[in-house]
This record gives sequence, C-alpha cells and structure tokens, in this order.
Amino acid sequence: MDTAEIIVTLTGLALSAFVVWYFFFFTRPAASAVSSSSGVQEVDITVKGGYSPNVIEVERGKLVQLSFYRDEESSCSEELLMPAFNVRRELPAFQTTLVEVLPQQAGRFEFTCGMGMLRGSLIVK
Repeated sequence: MDTAEIIVTLTGLALSAFVVWYFFFFTRPAASAVSSSSGVQEVDITVKGGYSPNVIEVERGKLVQLSFYRDEESSCSEELLMPAFNVRRELPAFQTTLVEVLPQQAGRFEFTCGMGMLRGSLIVK
C-alpha cells in the first residue's frame, strides 16, 4: 500500500467510527416537561429529520401531553409508535398531533417513527 491508500483507509475508518459514536453513543441533554396549572405535564416536540427534543423527563403518575408538530413531508416521520403505552398515531405533515399518556412506573420508554429510524425517549422519574 502506498501513502495515498493508507490515508484514504484511515480517513474512512475515522469517519465510520464517528458515525457509530454519533448514532449510538452520543447523549443528548434531556428536556423536562412543563407542568400546567392543572398539573398536566406538557411538552412540544418538533418532528423534522428526528424528534426535538428527543429525550424528555416527566414525573410518574401525572398525565403527560406530548404535542408533536411534524414540520416535514418525509414518509419516515408520518407515524409515531410508543409501544409501552400502546400508542400508534399518524402525524399529518405541518400539523400538531396531541398524544396523552399516563406513566405509572419509572423507567425509560422509547418512541420511534413507523420505520424505527427516528428515535426518542420518555424518561419517567
């Protein structure tokens, strides 16, 4: 192998390592739900190439209202799945969809798009 082949190989390995780190090990800060005057925990989530915020902290035993605003037409983001809460919802493009859940136990509960490519977590404390 000559010098150019070594540089190309090392660059490819470095980029592959970065992609693995970013998608599987990079931790994003958690957003906390805001409690309304009625005690309902409310969170606004934008869906555009992912969920923002994608990690949400809530309290156990209190109703949670998740407002998903889908700011795109990508077919991947047209469905929301929250298996732990038996939620399966269509997310119409450029509209807000309200999803209510009542977490009864502490833990980390995943939510995804219909294809499983977009991911988020509801952390119940």
